[in-house]
Amino acid sequence: MKVSNKKHSRELTEHFFRNEYGKMVSVITKYIGTANVQTAEDIVQETLLKAVDYWQHNGIPKNPQAWLYTTAKNLTLNILKRNKQQSEFNDQTIEQNSEQLENLEISKELISDEQLKMMFVCCHPKISENSKICLILKILCGFSISEIANAFFASNETINKRLVRGRKQLRINNVSFKLPNNLNENLPIVLKTIFLLFNEGYSPTQKNELIRYDLCLEAIRLCEILVNSEILEKKPDCYALLALMYLNASRFDSRMNSTNSIIEMDKQDRKNWNQELINKGINYLNEAIGENQVSIYLILATISANHCIATRYEITDWEEILSLYDSLIELEDTPIIRLNRIVALSKVKGNRKAISELENLEKQTEIDKNHLFHSTLAELYKLENETEKAQNSYKTAISLTKNKRDIKLLQKKLIEVVPI
Repeated sequence: MKVSNKKHSRELTEHFFRNEYGKMVSVITKYIGTANVQTAEDIVQETLLKAVDYWQHNGIPKNPQAWLYTTAKNLTLNILKRNKQQSEFNDQTIEQNSEQLENLEISKELISDEQLKMMFVCCHPKISENSKICLILKILCGFSISEIANAFFASNETINKRLVRGRKQLRINNVSFKLPNNLNENLPIVLKTIFLLFNEGYSPTQKNELIRYDLCLEAIRLCEILVNSEILEKKPDCYALLALMYLNASRFDSRMNSTNSIIEMDKQDRKNWNQELINKGINYLNEAIGENQVSIYLILATISANHCIATRYEITDWEEILSLYDSLIELEDTPIIRLNRIVALSKVKGNRKAISELENLEKQTEIDKNHLFHSTLAELYKLENETEKAQNSYKTAISLTKNKRDIKLLQKKLIEVVPI
């Protein structure tokens, strides 16, 4: 059965671009080598362009995923045959790879295996940390240059240079498409990238959306590949990160209203929180705790769990959350973590203490360039009935905010503190 609606065809193609891009690049790279990963990306791009054209004119095939992989496979075989005598391809293995590719049968297990390999290929020791993250976001997750730039607060040119350097290192170091012996050594950068991906979905920087579910689900899926891998021996951080993402994802349906505006946690209807996801998160959190290894992800997941188990905002265990933030700062002392700690501090030790700490943080760091600093300060001033200071802080926050979604919320808050 085929569907002729062109709009639906275009939307479905975009959906498959996000969900299948990294999978297809990983599978193709297995047969043409990591030195030619750019070629694998080009093949996938061409496949998706063909899908846009064919599906709009002929309707969506019954099995879109199979159509994509068959098309990509044929394009790859053509390139292998055309470049058989060229130096960038290994003549000794090309015929064997071509034969294997012709007989390839796509399965969920195959895709997971190849993506697991690609995660660690992108994290080769010779590649810089920034380039590793960029490679994973581009190759495995299908991020555009501009999306990666926004995630890094960098320019498109900077990101493109990092990608070029990363691909060059894959090529000159002849990185093989297989799992390294020291998986756990490279695991932290893989987890860091997955967390970055989830955060981009949870609070999008590019699109005027509250949540980009596709990115969050992709991050969870990649982490599940790690958790379900029989090759990885130690997985406490994998469990903890997966717990954190499930617990945060459980609140998705409560974070926006019918007009797609943000609803803050204290105003959310907790009956709409997804209990199934909370249970999954708690289960993975227990797995992580059982490994007896404290980590940033474990502490963040425990903080999130404290929010999830509180049936009302008013009975949240703020003392426990403040203690957890203090432990987190011992592991990673950053201005953003200290800023996030402020709400718990205000609940436990009062707004004045929280304002004082924010003022000290402003003197010690450049956190005042972040709109969240000023919006947090504005909230505290409002609670202390310092209307003028609250207004000024909200105005500063608005001036530093680029996302229309966040501007809308801050403007609403500003109006609420303006004297009648």
